[in-house]
Amino acid sequence: MSHFFAYLAKMKFIQRWGLMRNTRSENIQEHSSQVAMIAHALAVIKNRKFNGQVNPERVATMALFHDASEVITGDLATPIKNFNPKIKTAYGEIEIVARQKLFDMLPEALKPDYETLFFKQEDDAEHWRLVKAADKICAYLKCLEELKVGNEEFSKAARVIEEDIAQLDGPEIAYFMEQYVPSFRLTLDELN
Repeated sequence: MSHFFAYLAKMKFIQRWGLMRNTRSENIQEHSSQVAMIAHALAVIKNRKFNGQVNPERVATMALFHDASEVITGDLATPIKNFNPKIKTAYGEIEIVARQKLFDMLPEALKPDYETLFFKQEDDAEHWRLVKAADKICAYLKCLEELKVGNEEFSKAARVIEEDIAQLDGPEIAYFMEQYVPSFRLTLDELN
């Protein structure tokens, strides 16, 4: 018997943005779903508009699992992770242990198909780059969502994350930000 998928089902209980007042809470399962959609889009845009050679389905799958270790570690807020280098290093080591624990729950027959979702990220660097960009974009979209309803708690985070995104390499990222992100500032009536 494997507890792997039962553990992953707990992703819906891990809340993000724990240090900030949220008008609507966000869990890592819904976050991972949004990251998968945007990562897939970044891969498609890269291939279709900028002559890329990435696998959109692979990128989406990687994104679905990118925060899976947080069912064991919880979501540690970015300001805490980055408070000092020792904390960042220690948390990175904890994440590796958590990923290994999840991976070890898989039956041997399935491990080869999941191994690069949990380890060997350097072997899939271009795909992971798109997942990380999508993760950053989703954090920015959460900030926009909160700001749109008047929650100024997210104003500094929005500025910092927007600056971080502007520093990311890849025309597909800039294209997504220009073509799709402005719509997130609109109301439902304005979208129709």
